Amino acid sequence: MKKIITTYETKIEFYDLDPMNVVWHGNYIKYLEAARCDMLSKIGYTYSDMRDDGCAYPIAKMDMKYIKPLEFQQKIKVICTLETIEPSLEIKYIIEDATTGEKLFQAKSMQIRVNINTKESMYNAPKRFLTKIEEFVK
Repeated sequence: MKKIITTYETKIEFYDLDPMNVVWHGNYIKYLEAARCDMLSKIGYTYSDMRDDGCAYPIAKMDMKYIKPLEFQQKIKVICTLETIEPSLEIKYIIEDATTGEKLFQAKSMQIRVNINTKESMYNAPKRFLTKIEEFVK
């Protein structure tokens, strides 16, 4: 599969800061989730589409490396790379300063498809998702 790479940009808001005036470590996941939703939307297969197909992709594993703190009003870009879709959805993330391009954070998530009714794991991607990926990479 050809890797899919998308970029999501945002600005650090005051409510994401901790008492040291940098982004609280738990809020980084919020930026990754926003970037992942943006990627899926660009592909044309959203969380609503997953639900319609009777499945969900909960996070099974996440690895994160904090390189440099994110600061108030800093403009950042989250670069998402969809690396694998079967047997699990694996996405690599890099957060960079949107102005300088400096790498500030990196992560990787692994999501396993589950049947939303039975909660059983499924190790193949929905056909509609595969079709949307094929259309996106053309």
